[in-house]
Amino acid sequence: MSRVSLAIAVLLSAALLGACKPTASAPPAAAVAAAPVVATPLPQGTGCGPSIARTQAVVDSDVATGNLNPPVGERFSADLRHAADACAGGREREALGLLGAAKARYGYR
Repeated sequence: MSRVSLAIAVLLSAALLGACKPTASAPPAAAVAAAPVVATPLPQGTGCGPSIARTQAVVDSDVATGNLNPPVGERFSADLRHAADACAGGREREALGLLGAAKARYGYR
């Protein structure tokens, strides 16, 4: 490669690299603020009541942060209310089964 060809290649490369720079009108990535995350303690304890309450707290948080679509969150919450009703009626096995089915349906563990 001759000196002239090399010089042209270097100039062309520099021009192409200059074209990749962001423009002044584009906001810097750091300027985009994320929504504040508020950590709330999850309900403690064992049994169907606390388990359902913990899942509901996660669903509420996911809807609030935009990680779960509100209509899907409402359907999930309705399923959790059925589980909570069974739990309140003393049917823990049924309540935990309904909880497990709801979590599996919506992709939660």
